[in-house]
Amino acid sequence: MTAPFAILAEPQRRRIFDLLLANERPVGAIVDELGVSQPAVSKHLRVLREAGLVDVKVDAQRRIYRVCGEPLQAVDEWLEPYRRLWASRLDALERHLDSTPD
Repeated sequence: MTAPFAILAEPQRRRIFDLLLANERPVGAIVDELGVSQPAVSKHLRVLREAGLVDVKVDAQRRIYRVCGEPLQAVDEWLEPYRRLWASRLDALERHLDSTPD
């Protein structure tokens, strides 16, 4: 399985992922929203699906895509040390600002 970072590094896939993060959608709605060809959107959705970042349900003739959060756990774990770093720096900035006269 390819890392979520590599999959989401592609700008069109990120745009599709962002749309699906807000709301599940059929392929046609993604095509309309992004103004990209249906084959291109389908190709990107296939890559996202194979990476486990989205899944699909069949509704009669339509395929509805939605985000799967589980693969993003690896991204969240990777970001944790950076969150701690920024939190400590922002806390230090807050203390500095609180100690300076207005």
